Amino acid sequence: MSEKKNPVSAAAEKAVEGVRKMVRPGNEIPGAPGPEAPSVEELTAVREPLPPKGDQRGPDTYSPTGQPTGAEQSQVAQEGAYLTTAQGARLYETDHSLKAGPRGPVLLQDHHLREKITHFDHERIPERVVHARGAAAHGVFRAYGAAAGITKAAFLAEGVETPVFVRFSTVLGSRGSADTVRDTRGFATKFYTDEGVFDLVGNNIPVFFIQDAIKFPDVIHAGKPHPDREIPQAQSAHDTFWDFVTLHTEATHHTLWNMSDRGIPRSFRMMEGFGVHTFRLVNGEGATTLVKFHWKPKLGVHSLVWEEAQITAGVDPDFHRRDLADAIESGAFPQWELCVQTFPDTEAQTFEGIDLLDPTKIVPEELAPVRPIGLMTLNANPSNFFAETEQVAFHVGHLVPGIDVTDDPLLQGRLFSYLDTQISRLGGPNFAQLPINRTHAPVNDMLRDGMHQTAVHRGVAPYRPNSLDGGCPFLAGADTGAFIELPAEVPAAHKVRDAAASFDDHFSQARLFWLSVSPTEREHIVAAYTFELGKCWETAIKERALQVLANIDPDLCTQVAAGLGLPVPEASLPLAAVEPSPALSQLGEDWPVDGRVVGIVTDGADDLDGVREVRRAVLDAGMVPLVIASAGGTLGQDGDPVTVQRTFATARSTEFDAILLAGAPAPAADAYGARDAKVDDGAAQSAAVDPRLLLMLTEAYRHGKALGAWGGGVDALEAAGLPADAPGVVTGEAGNTVLQSVTGLLGRHRAWDRFTPAV
Repeated sequence: MSEKKNPVSAAAEKAVEGVRKMVRPGNEIPGAPGPEAPSVEELTAVREPLPPKGDQRGPDTYSPTGQPTGAEQSQVAQEGAYLTTAQGARLYETDHSLKAGPRGPVLLQDHHLREKITHFDHERIPERVVHARGAAAHGVFRAYGAAAGITKAAFLAEGVETPVFVRFSTVLGSRGSADTVRDTRGFATKFYTDEGVFDLVGNNIPVFFIQDAIKFPDVIHAGKPHPDREIPQAQSAHDTFWDFVTLHTEATHHTLWNMSDRGIPRSFRMMEGFGVHTFRLVNGEGATTLVKFHWKPKLGVHSLVWEEAQITAGVDPDFHRRDLADAIESGAFPQWELCVQTFPDTEAQTFEGIDLLDPTKIVPEELAPVRPIGLMTLNANPSNFFAETEQVAFHVGHLVPGIDVTDDPLLQGRLFSYLDTQISRLGGPNFAQLPINRTHAPVNDMLRDGMHQTAVHRGVAPYRPNSLDGGCPFLAGADTGAFIELPAEVPAAHKVRDAAASFDDHFSQARLFWLSVSPTEREHIVAAYTFELGKCWETAIKERALQVLANIDPDLCTQVAAGLGLPVPEASLPLAAVEPSPALSQLGEDWPVDGRVVGIVTDGADDLDGVREVRRAVLDAGMVPLVIASAGGTLGQDGDPVTVQRTFATARSTEFDAILLAGAPAPAADAYGARDAKVDDGAAQSAAVDPRLLLMLTEAYRHGKALGAWGGGVDALEAAGLPADAPGVVTGEAGNTVLQSVTGLLGRHRAWDRFTPAV
């Protein structure tokens, strides 16, 4: 990643100020459900609807035909102080149906009942077949100008700022599944450019399972829950998935990435994005360049460990979407640099022997450097999940002049599939008129009518050529911004259902990935394969998977076979001779700590002044402090009370990036098994420290998280059996001194020295 420092855009700065102004007085912790604190009593004084919170905004107000309306976003939300019907008639009652007497039957004439219930019955639309569970945010993209020589796309010219909407997602699970499952993540970006919408619809893994889109239904059917029982949900640890990927070995490279730490990211903010395919850029002179798109997170690439992911899926299944929303609300705006790898556009469309049309292959960054061309900042949360996150419609065919597609057979199929999907899911062909999908460029498309048509078109001649509408609309040329497909020569060939011979190499890049990651990351890969295959029922599928692993690396195969209790097969192909790519490892660098969550444990007695100082220092460092104590409420009533955000009953180690200890709280009143199953009654009776805190500390230690203690907090470490001199454990005389060291540890994500790999 480039170390070049770039200013946050003016739009981002404006949004930061908006967040600061809207934060409730005295409450600097994100997560408040509304912009004002509620009262205990029901409110009866008539007033207009509240505005959204300072971190929220809706889609920019453009007409269905791409014209800026100048309307405030509040004008497209609910209006008026009184409850009304959908037609605007004010209502005096909505808790009781219209009846023939208080105990009589409901009357058929109750139009309000019917409207209210009927609308409720039709609130749901079909969820996405894939990428159903997602989270999204608004932002701005600012171009550096570094791409000016390779593309005429206007939004990539120096200094141009473009609004964006980004949706992150998991692939396999339903809308109600958990965030932290092992899965590929979607990373889809909608650029609202002056030349039309450009959608970069990618993933957090740079390669895909299949090489041809015709197999997409097959791989998804295999990965989804078994059709007879509809289990397991949102995971690949089952027979049908492994049956498919071991019979279609082109999936080997992607599967290995998925079994690595990349399959369980720490957050969307610390996740790379990739366009997966090779695209073609065209500059103002008509010269072409082949490119691969990368999103590089400013916070670095960071993942969960497997136990942490499993615990989180149970205690906080919304972990990733909450993390994204909280970071934006607290002003820790996530940022990514958009980068490109460039390749000569030759007839062979290969680079250093790598077929650029094969979506199961990468080009190592050491062979083709990744060059940053712009900075994206996400600075606002959606104001309505359904209207924005759920209804946003992406399509790889949404292109702008200067960006074109290639003959990648997976990309070609996606060009067909996305439009069909949106028509089915969003109820017709006019989905582009939904506010979140509206282009910011003028639209005169001659498309008419259909379900959910919200534009009121004028004129009498929606065809061309015409004379009745003055000849309008006219065709554009290259000099007036037309999107013109590159007139690439199509080779003369026979119609075949086949692939190029270069697509037959299914193992060399999987071996490249395995040899490029650190020993600790390899241990995680071994554990993931062992877990996933251990969940399969059929021994034959496990044996076939081991044969695939033998063609990647004998040590990987041997360790997984030992965990499965099966013999180690010999490789069926010579092992590929590859040069490792250090850029593929997540370890080894220091990163910013923006938005990290720091738990501060106190018993309310030990050094409360120190807790106040540390809490303020955490905020000043751009992180989020959460005070943890035995019970909720506030601590210290001397004019500067400390609000408790978490208790031992509500907190779990997985929520925190680091834990600081200002004291060693004794077992609380609810520290017994019948109230909280995390407590062992026998141990609790003799414990000096609340056993739930000890569980939290030992979990955090196992997961490689930074721990810091001062004063009585050192006693809590000792009670948990954690050595004060262990890697990633800091003790000291004062809280701020301890925090300073812990902050340095957070920049490396985890205390990796705690993990001792066997290989």
